[in-house]
Amino acid sequence: MFNPKPTSKVVYLTIILIISLPFLINSTATEQDSEEIDDLLALDEEEQESSPKPSSEAEVLTKAQRIVVELNNDNTQKAIDGNEYVFVLGYAPWDVRSAELMPRFAEAASVLKELESDVLMGKVDAERYPKVASSLGVKGYPTLLLFVNGSSLPYTGGFSSEEIVTWVRKKTGTPVIRINSMDEANDFLKKHSMFAVGLFDKFEGPDYGEFVKAATTDNEVQFVETCTSQIADILFPDVKSISPVLGLVKSEPERYTLYEDAFEKDKILQFLNDNKFPLVTFLTEVNSVKVYASDKLQVYVFAEADEFQKLLEPFQNAARKFKSKIMFVFVDIKDNNLAKPFLTLFGLEDSEDTLVTAFDYKTGAKYLLESDPTLANIEEFGLGLLKGILPPFYKSQAIPDNKGADIITVVGKTFDDLVLSNSKNILLEIHTPWCLNCETTTKQVEKLAKHFKGLENLVFAKIDASVNEHPKLEVEDYPTLLFYPASNKSNPIKLPTKSSSKDLAKLINKYLKEQGHDEQHVTKDEL
Repeated sequence: MFNPKPTSKVVYLTIILIISLPFLINSTATEQDSEEIDDLLALDEEEQESSPKPSSEAEVLTKAQRIVVELNNDNTQKAIDGNEYVFVLGYAPWDVRSAELMPRFAEAASVLKELESDVLMGKVDAERYPKVASSLGVKGYPTLLLFVNGSSLPYTGGFSSEEIVTWVRKKTGTPVIRINSMDEANDFLKKHSMFAVGLFDKFEGPDYGEFVKAATTDNEVQFVETCTSQIADILFPDVKSISPVLGLVKSEPERYTLYEDAFEKDKILQFLNDNKFPLVTFLTEVNSVKVYASDKLQVYVFAEADEFQKLLEPFQNAARKFKSKIMFVFVDIKDNNLAKPFLTLFGLEDSEDTLVTAFDYKTGAKYLLESDPTLANIEEFGLGLLKGILPPFYKSQAIPDNKGADIITVVGKTFDDLVLSNSKNILLEIHTPWCLNCETTTKQVEKLAKHFKGLENLVFAKIDASVNEHPKLEVEDYPTLLFYPASNKSNPIKLPTKSSSKDLAKLINKYLKEQGHDEQHVTKDEL
């Protein structure tokens, strides 16, 4: 769930949320199963009433974990069939990410219980009860599933306890919380770091209807409503007294954002999408799902945490300028799990210097700020990204010395000069270090280079595609052999890598003859 996603566009996605399948199996649960669940819940209620207040966070967590029912071979089916809502965590005891999510899940269970939610919170040890886990749709660790009348819904929320509570409440019939008093408002503020607040004269009418539709559709932001301006002022200070009013509250310097458009569901949702993130988001394994899922252009700064504090203000100022268009994200360069997959895309995985990069997930393009990260340079970088005029970044090794080489080494920076602009015919071998068959092809190319040595109008070359890129070098399979005719470099000819050296020599001679060479300049086919 917290591992980066693999493709050129999203290789960095670290969190894999397992989507649940419908609950398909039947079982013959007994009355004893139901009594077991009821006894567990009743026992917890008795302990809450009789036990003294816990004296440490560990004790609070222990009590919260007891609220969660441990599902097993005997009670699972009865739990699913006997409750309208069942929220299940599928986990493995040895899984690190399960261990990270477990306390948040338990805390969410405790909050939901305090709110008198009808949701039964359960967990299943997939290693101990593999058949139960499989029947529920647990295919990875950890997995979250909400069962509604026996059918599962995919979990699409965040992974903090607050986000879990918000998502569960929205999916189980509480999309909007109504605040009726100042005490309720103050109590709500203590428990929520982000929410949308609506002020209405009456809880009816077209504007209110669109507000509720938006609240029901959104999965991440808790909506609250009130009809009293004094209460609204506690939640959103200096709120306009003329209703309707909608505002977004976050725990950051720009804490309050007022909605100033028409009350329409889609516009409200777009407002939330544009403003729900901080000016600069600090990437963590907990919030990475939401960051990767954003459809905004993204600017990333990689730096050590202490060093970034010096850059925070200029980045926040730049973020204000592009607030609804570009997301600004900080990644601790020392965090290998989060930083390294990104930096590998730039061939900078070993860098310890502050780096500013950008991504356009729609096209897969990536960009690198090659000047100091001043406010002016950051704003110019963001504007170029927004207008689509930034030159894309392509990886390249340092330019090598090819003097005296039978096979020249091409890198990203020299691809134009040595291949596309070269007046000679080019036979290019494209390889990677992890390619299983590349070694065999490399030996064939070395043999061919010796065989054709002395032919002035033919150059043998190679490029490592794992660390070098070029917009006109798009190869999916490795190894790949491309013959670039001197007269038409825009249409290289792909040669079969599984052919023998003799057959490859014949093909090369054929293409050379087609280029108009005299017979005396074409070597014999035999090797």
